[in-house]
Amino acid sequence: MLDFDLNEMLFCIKPEDHKPSKLREILQEHPEVKFISLVGIDLGGHGTDEKIPIKVFMKDMEKILNYGVQTDGSSVALPIIVELNNAKVDIIPDVEVNWYVDQNYNNIDIKTGLPVGTLRLPSYLKHNDKVQCGSRVFLKNAVDHIKREIIKEIENNPYVYEYLDIKDVDEIEEVLITSATELEFWVKTPDDRADREQLFTAQVLKEQYWKRTMGPVRSALEQTLEILDFYGFEIEMGHKEVGGVKAKMGNTGQYDHIMEQLEIDWKYADALQAADNEHQVKAVVRDVFTQFGLDVTFLAKPIPGVAGSGEHTHLGIAAKLKNGETINLFTPKDKISHYMSPIGFGALMGLLKNYEVINPFVSATNDAFDRLKPGFEAPVCIVTSLGRSVTNVSRNRTVLVGLIRDNNNNLATRFELRAPNPHSNTYLVLGASYLVMLDGIRAVLKAQKTPYELEQSMSKKWGEEDFYLEKNRLYRTEENVFTFFSQEERDRLFGIAPASVWENMKALEDEKEKLEVLLADGIIPEIVIKSYRAQMLSKWKTELHDRLVPNAMNIVRECVKAHDVDATDYDINNWNKIDKIRHEIGKDSVDFKCLLKKEKEALDMHDFDTASELHLLVQAKIEELRTLYIKYRQNLF
Repeated sequence: MLDFDLNEMLFCIKPEDHKPSKLREILQEHPEVKFISLVGIDLGGHGTDEKIPIKVFMKDMEKILNYGVQTDGSSVALPIIVELNNAKVDIIPDVEVNWYVDQNYNNIDIKTGLPVGTLRLPSYLKHNDKVQCGSRVFLKNAVDHIKREIIKEIENNPYVYEYLDIKDVDEIEEVLITSATELEFWVKTPDDRADREQLFTAQVLKEQYWKRTMGPVRSALEQTLEILDFYGFEIEMGHKEVGGVKAKMGNTGQYDHIMEQLEIDWKYADALQAADNEHQVKAVVRDVFTQFGLDVTFLAKPIPGVAGSGEHTHLGIAAKLKNGETINLFTPKDKISHYMSPIGFGALMGLLKNYEVINPFVSATNDAFDRLKPGFEAPVCIVTSLGRSVTNVSRNRTVLVGLIRDNNNNLATRFELRAPNPHSNTYLVLGASYLVMLDGIRAVLKAQKTPYELEQSMSKKWGEEDFYLEKNRLYRTEENVFTFFSQEERDRLFGIAPASVWENMKALEDEKEKLEVLLADGIIPEIVIKSYRAQMLSKWKTELHDRLVPNAMNIVRECVKAHDVDATDYDINNWNKIDKIRHEIGKDSVDFKCLLKKEKEALDMHDFDTASELHLLVQAKIEELRTLYIKYRQNLF
């Protein structure tokens, strides 16, 4: 479908080639690249995009690289920081990361026969010529701070050398903050509606997981992987996920009714580069699959009752040594006796103890919470698994944070945060996570704890005191969280998980002690947290009021009376139950106000506690209605 010589195309310009003289040389060799775009990421996770002709960039290159371009700050998601009467925002290029070319496969350059390209420059947002703001600087400042502080903590606590593959901090040239994400997504033929029963059955029977792809999905996936490799992402694999049904071949010999879930994995990178990479990968996936007539969605839960899409996020800390070697600071010197080094244990403890203020960055949308239900491997509890024993490396896919280890590869030790989804703002997730990990590292090293003592801390029972972790929490289990514990036990042992965006965002005000961990050392200004919270609550309110409430009403209207005179008492009884729920959800009377009306009124009055409770009740009623209606229709001829 994409009939171009990829070897002739420009995909990436690396930092060492960002000098104006080299840039001009490269761009002159690729006349198909006709635009540049400065991509700043606001706190809502939106990327700016503008088309600056290459001839303008070539003429004013030094000025643009040094001072960027100005944008309308009122149109970017930086509430409280940027207001209508204080809206000067500049987009400043980041010259220290890879720049990627966005290929337009629908617009072909006549002279070269190649897609017209736009060179996208990841950028920072600067307000009033002073304050850098937005998602990228959030992560950059966090990473730079952690790199400095890790060196200080090792230097001030030399006991830790006993558990690391170094003898002195002077051996370290640079601390490496490494990350990676796994991208899951659904693809389908446009306008097709999901058959939930077929999808659920295929999921339970594991008919799709890691199966061979076919037809346009196979071609699109293969071309996507090939193109991504040209960008330099070092693709590891692409495969089918658990969701989906077998496509059908129509009379024309073409596949239709395609509905499949896929995953693409690529190599880790420096944290900021990893987040930039994910941003570009999503764009390539959407563009290529569109060429094959397929819609792509990165929603966390596009189809109720069927496996959603996660974006497992990997977190690691390593050190590049002056002798050229790289060591993993999580990996212990003695891998037979210990799971991790004190630094690794501290990082994990910091992440778990303070997760209540990380979660608002991880799960900030309605569909994120639609995914986070017990089952389907979606994590709902703040808990980790270390493995059945040090030598028996195992994976518990029901926990929030998994410890990834490979006794044959010292560099493999890392954490897998399983709650994020493709719409999570990876810049903020990584930045916030590493900051609270630093808090745990500081506490562990200050207490001079050994790996054995830290394993005991991680394995403490509910109600036991600890030098750092909370008394009335359980932090480690090797059991299946969904089946081994009851809901009451999960709430008591792991804490009550937020059920909505509103409940989650409240933590950024209520969890004051844990919020102080994020704000420690002044790396993240408090106004940034307030701005993010305001943006995500505004989005939540608007989506509920103007999208989800009308969508719920449409579902109610679709559940229509379908039986006639030959109906049995069973049919009539089913319909009466359905009609009662329909009225409860969406039908007002003189003396009765329906749930949807109450929800909209609560949102209008900014009574978000009530609105959140009503939304959860509406969701439960809609699911009950769907189930009853399927049962009702199944008994009709």
